Amino acid sequence: MVKWKVLEHPHLTEKSIMLIEQANTIVFIVNRKAKKPEIKKEFEELFDVKVAKVNTVIAPDGKKKAFIKLKPEFKASDVAVKLGVV
Repeated sequence: MVKWKVLEHPHLTEKSIMLIEQANTIVFIVNRKAKKPEIKKEFEELFDVKVAKVNTVIAPDGKKKAFIKLKPEFKASDVAVKLGVV
């Protein structure tokens, strides 16, 4: 098992599953101190994809969520299958 430094785990809700299917975006809970370039770099290295954009938000429970949008030539559903999410 690979030890993730920045990415903690995928965020699984109805909305995040919908984002995988409709917006080519995967939602991850990340380290609170992680910056967008670090998130992008680790995600690209782990899953061998190219990231178009990363948006982050601090949730009310204090956890940091990263919305990772993939470039059109890559499918978020393929990454979700690798993770066992879908």
